[in-house]
Amino acid sequence: MEENQPFGQPPGQQPPFGQSNFNNPLTPRPKNYLVESILVTILCCLPLGIAGIVNAANVNSRYDAGDYAGAQAASKDAWKYTKLGFIIGLVVGILYFVVVVILGVGGAMLGR
Repeated sequence: MEENQPFGQPPGQQPPFGQSNFNNPLTPRPKNYLVESILVTILCCLPLGIAGIVNAANVNSRYDAGDYAGAQAASKDAWKYTKLGFIIGLVVGILYFVVVVILGVGGAMLGR
């Protein structure tokens, strides 16, 4: 068994002794958009927010496993679902405001 290889780990699975995947200046950790995804889930659009949370959670685990391309892809997907959920929530909110408040559909139904 090699001297630098941790006991019980197959070769190539762990970084060399004394090195780590953390804070690698060549491949910085991508933004995970977890906070934004949680806010979109609570305030705007539940299904797309959950998809954003799942992808945001995958960013750090993939980065720590050394899958930098996978971490980048998960970050892009998390941003995509978070942005889409926010836009859909905003459009639905504006339509609701227009129909109920400006057109007065809610009050007109009760008044007659």
